[in-house]
Amino acid sequence: MALNLLLLIVGLLLAGFTLRDVFETVIVPGGSRASLKVAKRLVWTLLPLWRVIGGRRRGVSSAFGPLILVLCFVVWMALLAIGFGLVAFAVREDFHPVLTSLADAIYIVGSSLVTVGLAQSNPFGAARWVVLGAGFCGLAVMTMAVTYLLEVQNSVSRRDIGIIKLNTSAGEPPSAVTLLQRFAAIGNRAELPALLREGRDWCATVRQSHANHPSLIYFQSVSTGSGWPAGLGALIDLALIAEEILDEPELVGAAVLLREEAERMGRELAAIIHLSPVEVKPNELELRQAIEQLDGAGYPLREGVDVPQIARKRALLQHCMTALAAHLGKAPTMLVRQA
Repeated sequence: MALNLLLLIVGLLLAGFTLRDVFETVIVPGGSRASLKVAKRLVWTLLPLWRVIGGRRRGVSSAFGPLILVLCFVVWMALLAIGFGLVAFAVREDFHPVLTSLADAIYIVGSSLVTVGLAQSNPFGAARWVVLGAGFCGLAVMTMAVTYLLEVQNSVSRRDIGIIKLNTSAGEPPSAVTLLQRFAAIGNRAELPALLREGRDWCATVRQSHANHPSLIYFQSVSTGSGWPAGLGALIDLALIAEEILDEPELVGAAVLLREEAERMGRELAAIIHLSPVEVKPNELELRQAIEQLDGAGYPLREGVDVPQIARKRALLQHCMTALAAHLGKAPTMLVRQA
């Protein structure tokens, strides 16, 4: 009797924690706060093995993100089957014929979870509610799986649209200086404040979705070229130039907000996947070339620009972006495009 009670409690707790993890991962904004955190644990567990198999020089392949997504639901359904299986085995006397093993109990509730309904024993009494509850939870998880897939697709789409738009103006890999030169060439400098605000919105959107669903970090689209780390780095360069180099006061406020949001995005996403920043050495020569090209494009420059200080600041800001790009096997951010 005591053993059956223990099985019942353990099974209900396991099923409850699993359902909470599914709900908070898929439905509740802010990511999973439950103790299981299946999505994040899968990334932390499988990534080192994946890197060893794939080789560090190749980065992380585009198949890793979708694999984590599929495995999340496999693990969730397996945990639910075990949890409800423990509960069913605790009330095994209410099945006819009586269940003789935990494996039989998991098989019966598992068939109910996947809505197949195959069973070698008929439930009676409390067992009916166990089988019914398993079927309801299985249907709910599969429904939320569809919701999760749609959310992932929408999040990747919103991220990639921003990258594609940036690459159109900034080149591939994106360069903040190239973007500013193009805006000057087509007489579109008046749109720079709006671009800075749009970049900040993009950073906030991507940070929120990718922090909630870590597997999104590894979703890579062929159409985006160098990917989101290079785009993020280009936005940081753009904000730094508008804040420290250009003599256009109307850009400063939006540039500061963009820089802070972009820096936070890079730092938080790197921390989620336990990625240490990569040291970036200050490059004063590249920064001076950027200033010369901006002057040639007709931008007003501040007097007494402290090139060494700005170069050091840029190096610090690019630490996480460079680490993320190397981790994903993508090209780093380019400040000045070499002829």
